[in-house]
Amino acid sequence: VFHAKTAELLSHHQVEIQQKFPKEGWVEQDPKEILKSVHECVERTCEKLQQLNIDITNIKAIGVSNQRETTVVWDKTTGEPLYNAIVWLDLRTQSTVERLLKRIPGKNKAFFKFRTGLPLSTYFSAVKLRWLLDNVEEIRQAVDDGRAMFGTIDSWLIWSLTGGKNGGVHCTDVTNASRTMLFNIHSLEWDPELCQFFDIPMEILPKVRSSSEIYGLMKSGALTGVPISGCLGDQSAALVGQMCFQDGQAKNTYGTGCFLLCNTGQKSVFSEHGLLTTIAYKLGRDKPVFYALEGSVAIAGAVVRWLRDNLGIVKTSQEVEKLAAEVGTSYGCYFVPAFSGLYAPYWEPSARGIICGLTQFTNKKHIAFAALEAVCFQTREILDAINKDCGIPLNQLQVDGGMTNNKVLMQLQSDILCIPVVKPSMPETTALGAAMAAGAAEGVGIWSLNPGDLTAVTCERFEPQINPEESEFRYARWKKAVMKSMGWETSEAPSNGDTSIFCSLPLGFFIMSSMIMLIGAKYVSG
Repeated sequence: VFHAKTAELLSHHQVEIQQKFPKEGWVEQDPKEILKSVHECVERTCEKLQQLNIDITNIKAIGVSNQRETTVVWDKTTGEPLYNAIVWLDLRTQSTVERLLKRIPGKNKAFFKFRTGLPLSTYFSAVKLRWLLDNVEEIRQAVDDGRAMFGTIDSWLIWSLTGGKNGGVHCTDVTNASRTMLFNIHSLEWDPELCQFFDIPMEILPKVRSSSEIYGLMKSGALTGVPISGCLGDQSAALVGQMCFQDGQAKNTYGTGCFLLCNTGQKSVFSEHGLLTTIAYKLGRDKPVFYALEGSVAIAGAVVRWLRDNLGIVKTSQEVEKLAAEVGTSYGCYFVPAFSGLYAPYWEPSARGIICGLTQFTNKKHIAFAALEAVCFQTREILDAINKDCGIPLNQLQVDGGMTNNKVLMQLQSDILCIPVVKPSMPETTALGAAMAAGAAEGVGIWSLNPGDLTAVTCERFEPQINPEESEFRYARWKKAVMKSMGWETSEAPSNGDTSIFCSLPLGFFIMSSMIMLIGAKYVSG
């Protein structure tokens, strides 16, 4: 909850959402758990406000910000999800992507780039939706019966919060729509030809609205009757929350992944260096659309979670900073966390995670340091691409997201980029962006987005502390490690999954004949 005049954070509450990994490369979340967490956060935050003697009737608008691309299909008659949400990181659709590529001239991944801003990849919603239609009978049946609704997480939440099966509003905003691969980023409409290519029925898609307008009213809980009037995909929300409204301004958000967005104004710029063209925001029905270049890294904060949950070398995420600070170096160890392949600037789904440069001296502290360094090297790769595409190098990097509380990481980032890193003292810029969009909506009008009215934000600044030569040496070693991570995985599994030594016919004959000879020898000697 923010104060509309000062942008001050008044109160907040958060709940960690469980991720499910039912098979290797699969990542799912429970849409009902996500909805429950929203209800819980609303109620707990309102309780905290009342303890601060703040009247909750002063809350005038609600904004939604969400992880983009994550795909949900639900039944509009029961209000129930028909399958778990398939998360943006999920890799199950690699074979779907390869099948679709065969229908494109020259198997060109960038075939739809000038319409969508995106390459054909497992990352975006269209291929996830195609997989659901191909593999989940309940969803196929619901589509045939006219009961199915598709949406990214924002659509699922807004529909549920505005009444659900009793008149819920089925909509999304331009920033989320631009991440589906079904949306034309110039006409700002669902593209019939793209829907035909992916074989997606257009009647299941949500209505596309601007990022700042009244979509509907809350129908239950402490905020019943309050309008939901802001909707931005998380990275767009962070761009707005960082006040990057000018052409050329950029921010980097360190969350599960890492996302560097550079505002390109009212013109869409297409990258020659592996970046995406995406919609930054459209702050009102009659307001112009703004575009951004985006570098997306799949694994940032998720690498810390992996060290905690999978390897068990730390009990809390905060311990990683402590371990890294104790050694201050990776001692020549490099970690490429390509758990879901490599995103920008490579778009290489065959890559997998590697740790290399290990010696007998390497310990968990060096691996913790290498994990943090990996986040910084990945950001450097994106920043280099943005500088090449824009032609004007960034002279500082504005940062936000949960990982920016890690001071070792922020100093490392400045050292590896060789430019200052600037972190706002209030880290919840994604939530702030959604609040700004909600408060500025027509019919609400309590938050002014005029440049002169925007509040100056206090910041912490990290300056480079190593010489550029050392930075370049470490970066070159990292690039070498990245090359070694590629080409590990193919979507063609062994035909029957049998990895027995008897799969090899000559070897099988040799072993069988040896066993017969041994039995025979034993029989003769007996």
